[in-house]
Amino acid sequence: MTQIPITRAGYEKLKKELEHIKMVLVPQNIKEIEVARAHGDISENAEFAAAKERQSFIQGKIQEIENNLAHAHVIDLSRITNERVVFGATVTFEEDGSGETFTYQLVGPLESNVGENKISVTSPLGKALIGKREGDVVTVKTPRGTRTVEITEIRIEQNRP
Repeated sequence: MTQIPITRAGYEKLKKELEHIKMVLVPQNIKEIEVARAHGDISENAEFAAAKERQSFIQGKIQEIENNLAHAHVIDLSRITNERVVFGATVTFEEDGSGETFTYQLVGPLESNVGENKISVTSPLGKALIGKREGDVVTVKTPRGTRTVEITEIRIEQNRP
């Protein structure tokens, strides 16, 4: 598998999530299994089956996060300038026609989250914005149709969580 770009903040967030799972969720699940076992016959014990299913889910999540961390390539945002849109940049643009303004940080696929105004550099919009400058007009085909936007600001936020 190739390396996956990620910000330092995104990497640290993944590490914290892994630690939380290992230090909190795994011990909770072990207790749930013990309590369910104490109820007697496990062959017909719904609590035991649910706890074992949760254990499987937790182990899968641990493997997924460990794999993502192993393939993560942390990008040093301190070396990036705001001359062009690049990985880690926060871009403000105005949508042609509606005049609506949007601001997104371009991040890797592991940390993209539209609710947090973070879009992946591999998304159609992310790909279209890469390399552009303030004032550039960009047309991009998205699943919701063609969008035309004008970049109004590019900034680099070093410690954005």
